Amino acid sequence: MIGVYGVALLAVLLWGASPVGTKLALGEVSPLGVMAIRTVAGGLVGLVLALLLGIRLPPTNREVAQVALAGFCGMVAFPTLFSWGMQSTSATHGAMILACMPVTTSAIAYASEGRLPSGLWWIGCAVALGGESLLVFGRGGATDGEATLGGDLLVLSSTLFACAGYVIGGNLQKRGYPARAITFWGAGLSACLLLPLTPWLLGPVDPTLWKTATWMALAYLAFGVTILGYVLWYWALGQGGVGRTSLMQFLQPVSGLTLSAALLGDRIGFTVIIASALIVAGTFVATIGSRSG
Repeated sequence: MIGVYGVALLAVLLWGASPVGTKLALGEVSPLGVMAIRTVAGGLVGLVLALLLGIRLPPTNREVAQVALAGFCGMVAFPTLFSWGMQSTSATHGAMILACMPVTTSAIAYASEGRLPSGLWWIGCAVALGGESLLVFGRGGATDGEATLGGDLLVLSSTLFACAGYVIGGNLQKRGYPARAITFWGAGLSACLLLPLTPWLLGPVDPTLWKTATWMALAYLAFGVTILGYVLWYWALGQGGVGRTSLMQFLQPVSGLTLSAALLGDRIGFTVIIASALIVAGTFVATIGSRSG
């Protein structure tokens, strides 16, 4: 399990920079444009890799539909709502809100399996969600000047789609369909869906005028987050179990907070510090609880 947790942690660290990358890209690109570029660019690369490597779609129509649904949830619905939300909140808040995803992912996984988690899992998740609630609804943090309740709630709602996609992809991987296949085909099918709409989604812009930082942020979102991050994550979910491994996402604020402070100048106030402590403590307790559940 140590290797599985290591792979999951690497994916979480990659995703921890997603709020910062999105915030940088939104300086010159609309939310729908950010979503379209990251999904289409990453998805087309994924599709080419699937074809070059001879990776086939699953044998049944039901599994093909599940791959497509996982891709839509994680690579269309999630980045759309997330990008919209990040327009009205700070990178610090975005990173912290994403850390609630283990609760939702684990809950969906346990429900789909018809199992009840242990008491420790409930306690740990309650502590971590308390930290999330403090962050979202407590308007006393240092970054509140640019973080609004509406933006926070949009980011929070985006996590529901991402978590549903995680569970679908993790279950497919657990049944023997490779993690890279889920990622490449899920992203590729989503890219094919969005490609004809991309000019409209981008709007009247001139990409040649975008700054280098904008292009770097978009490239990171497309290839680091959408492709590499999902390959690592689906593999870890399939090997270690969705309910157990997904709790590693509670540690996502570590990289998110560090990068938002270093690259965007976000100040880490008292509210954020307390919320972070609750989330990390909840991670520890819930992880122990998942092992016994």
